[in-house]
Amino acid sequence: MPTTVPDPDDPDIIHVAVAAIVDEVQRVLLARRPDHVHQGGLWEFPGGKCEAGESIEAALQREIHEELGIQIGDRRPLIRVPHRYTDRSVLLDVWRVDTFSGEPQGCEGQAVEWVALDALGERAFPAANLPIIRALQLPDACLITPDPGEDQEAFLAQLQRRLDDGIRLVQLRAKGLDAADYRSLAERVIAQCRLSGAKVLLNADAGLAVQLGADGIQLSSQRLQQAGARDLPAGLLLGASCHTAEELVHAHAIGADFALLSPVKPTTSHPDAPALGWEAFEQQVAVCAMPVYALGGMTPADLDDAIAHGAQGIAAIRALWKT
Repeated sequence: MPTTVPDPDDPDIIHVAVAAIVDEVQRVLLARRPDHVHQGGLWEFPGGKCEAGESIEAALQREIHEELGIQIGDRRPLIRVPHRYTDRSVLLDVWRVDTFSGEPQGCEGQAVEWVALDALGERAFPAANLPIIRALQLPDACLITPDPGEDQEAFLAQLQRRLDDGIRLVQLRAKGLDAADYRSLAERVIAQCRLSGAKVLLNADAGLAVQLGADGIQLSSQRLQQAGARDLPAGLLLGASCHTAEELVHAHAIGADFALLSPVKPTTSHPDAPALGWEAFEQQVAVCAMPVYALGGMTPADLDDAIAHGAQGIAAIRALWKT
């Protein structure tokens, strides 16, 4: 399929500052594009073009004040989305805004509306906005479970402690189990996570995920290389484990919702694997129009660095399991 991702360093790309403004009850502010403009009539996250020589944060402050009449407060990078339409290429530099002063209104005559995070999929957006929705709906940490061992009750008890501590995305990775034992454990993990409001991805095929009511599947890098076009029922998440820029490109091409990119730092499990480092991680994520978690040597202390370098957040086994 032809790529929709342009080169973010293209001098003709339109650089846009975008705000995903989230209120205290986890609603997001949307604005409706005027009918006569590009992508008219669709809903979008508010923002506008950066002026020549203007920093992204200055553009964000200016555009949001002009469009909505508010001053933004606490904010952090969320995702950068390079996207090629048939008639133009854009780079959306998206920031999550959690505090602001003033009452938002459509200062340019546009309709504005607060929409719950889980209801964003019910609105029609420009294609370039779709990765923003996924980034907003995904948490900033992904727990990859260790091998459950022989004491599955202890495994489930530790999982519950992590859920109680706020983990909301779990990848059930249990390579040591046969198919029957994996299925049995998955049933219990899914039920447990459902009660805590967490999502579960299985390291299995889509059929099992559907049968058991999981939230999606996670492709290993080997399975990713063999995967073709996305073939999942609507509503299921597709994650991809990647180690190279080429694998990220392929993950995006088959319609993955997010990726894990590793190893960012040296790991005890693969001490001889060369680590990417933050600079290379950021470069690879910059041309990938989907959320990407940093994996490999990550601990909760790395979260701010990960976000600053373009990550959705961190993924880990030991550091998130034992914390």
